[in-house]
Order: sequence, then C-alpha cells, then structure tokens
Amino acid sequence: MRCHYYDAALCRSCTLLPTPYADQVEGKERHARELLGDPPGLAWLPPVLSPEQRFRNKAKMVVGGTVEHPTLGILDADGHGVDLRDCGLHSPGLHAALPALARFVTLAALVPYDVPARRGELKHLLATESPDGDLMVRFVLRSTEAVSRIRKHLPTLRAALPAVRVASVNVQPEHKAVLEGDVEILLTEHETLPMRLDDVTLHLRPQSFFQTNTPVAAALYRQARAWVDTATPRSVWDLYCGVGGFALHLAAPGRDVVGVEVSAEAVASARLSAGEAGLVRAGFVADDATAFALRSPPETAPDLVVVNPPRRGIGAELAGWLEASRARHVVYSSCNAVSLARDLAAMPSLAPVQARLLDMFPQTTHYEVAVLLERRA
Repeated sequence: MRCHYYDAALCRSCTLLPTPYADQVEGKERHARELLGDPPGLAWLPPVLSPEQRFRNKAKMVVGGTVEHPTLGILDADGHGVDLRDCGLHSPGLHAALPALARFVTLAALVPYDVPARRGELKHLLATESPDGDLMVRFVLRSTEAVSRIRKHLPTLRAALPAVRVASVNVQPEHKAVLEGDVEILLTEHETLPMRLDDVTLHLRPQSFFQTNTPVAAALYRQARAWVDTATPRSVWDLYCGVGGFALHLAAPGRDVVGVEVSAEAVASARLSAGEAGLVRAGFVADDATAFALRSPPETAPDLVVVNPPRRGIGAELAGWLEASRARHVVYSSCNAVSLARDLAAMPSLAPVQARLLDMFPQTTHYEVAVLLERRA
C-alpha cells in the first residue's frame, strides 16, 4: 500500500506501511508467540488476514482549519489541522462521504475548534459505515450552540448522503485530549446502525464500541463460535460483551448465554438484537465484568466464559476468580498480547490449547489474538 500522506511525512500513524504485508503479519505472530511462550499442547491456527487498505469501518476525524476551508484528519505538532480525507484505510463508503461532510461544515457554519486558541465549536467528525453501506455520523461539539443549525441543514446532508441512517451531536466541553463527552443528542428517527455479520445483526448506538475492521471481526466471531460449539457448553458468560458480538454468535438451542457490559447503552443494543433474533436464552446485564463475577461463588460459574477486555486485560481479581472457578473453558480475545500473557500466567489451571492471530489493524503493530483455554484434568 502506498500513501501520499506518509510519503510527504504529513501522517505517520501507519508505522508499518513500508513493511510488506506478509512480513507485518509474520512479525505480529512472532511477537504473540514469544509473549505466550511455547506451552505444551498449544496449537497455532493460520492467521486471519485483512485487506491491506479500505478496511476501516470508522473514521475519527479531528476538524481543523476554518469554516470556509475545514480540514478533516489530525492536528500537527502546533495544533493546526492536517487534512486526511483521502486516507487509504477508510472503507469505500467513508471515503466517499468525507467530502460531503466537509461541505456540510461550511453549510452549517460549524466553526472548527482551534486547540491553541481554545475557541471554536466543532472538534471531531465521527463516521461509521455498516456492512450494508449505511452510515452513522456524529458531530462532537464544545457546546450545544450549533445544534439548531445542524438540525436545520441535516436534510441537505441526507440528500447528499442518502446512506446516513443515524446522526447525532456529542457534547465534549473540556479542553483536553478526549474524543467525546457524556451527552449525546440524537438527530434522526433511527437510533441504531445495524451491523450485519454473517447470520447475526448487531445494533450499534452512537456511543457503543465496535471493532473497526468488519471482515476480521466477523472472522473472530466465527472462530469463537467454532471453539464453543466443539466444547458444547450448556452455559456461557460473555464478559465485556459490548453490543453482544460474542454472546449473540454463541447463542444456540439448549445453551444459556449471559452478556455483561458496563455500558447501559451497549446492553440496550444487545437486548434489541437478541429480541429481533428471538434468542430468548440470551440475556444481558449492565454491570462491571469483574464485579459481576466476584459476586458469584466460583462453584456457580458457567461451563465456558468469554472475555474480551480492553488493553489493560482482565486483571488479577478476575483472573483469580476464573482460576478458582468450575469453568471448563475460557475464550480470551485480546488486543494486547502483553496483558494477555500476564493474565494467562495468573490462571495456570487453564491451559491454552489453540490460538489464532487476527490482523485487525494492518499497517500498524497492533493486532487481535484469540486463545482457547481448557481446564487441566
């Protein structure tokens, strides 16, 4: 993949861009293998590859410049906007939408936030494309001053971009490096963006997390389903379940599935998906994953537990609970093999038997790795 922004030193976010893709994947798998060691009985499945470009389903664009000439991209070292709307990572639908969104900034007179001067309104434009080509567009503002203008001109934006299904304003008033705030103002009749992955449709609300690489995310859920179906558990917990990606893929006749997620908005999305699919034995709880587990005696644990934590990992408390529990299997999906290795060391009774690297983030050093753990006899 060639990138004129990289060649001009305007953006170096893709740190592995000069490295051939096959070498990128080989290096990532070598890194994961070194961290996990070579425990007896661990089999590595072939890595899941990604398209090298046009794979990102989400654009997180810092808005700079002026109302007349906005930039959508990043800020340079001096806090001035660098336009990256031609970035080769964005999905085709996002790539096509960014020029229209830039024109909308001018139409609605949305003053870009000037970081050095601490003035202006529009901080970020966040756009997500579904597998079916629908869009969610979010305007991150410093205040609600411009909301009425966005409402007024939204029909023009939707005429230019008919794929826009969900639009909202997020209010982030503080002067700090935080992407979004707590307040979300919905502007459209639809509240969710359906994300159809194989035979499961997930519903994404504005503040919900979803993997940024749709094809690799689908492969991750397929791998988890294959492992779980082979293990034949009657009960499953999906901790850090988000909008229910793992839980909804693992729901099956004769199997009780409980998803746990701290975000009430994500839980509402998961419940909506389960209801539409008629999955009456899939339930969801808004709670902290560790607190939820620690309130349950280890002997009441389900047959299988899925964990998909943030980069910090599951931590000592949850790892200790899983180690002492009756769970026969754990599926651990990790975006940070360093914390994964630390957590596995705290669960010696749960042996890794299969692992697979999934290249969720080509052109960077980041990756996803999924591991199937089995309790030692």
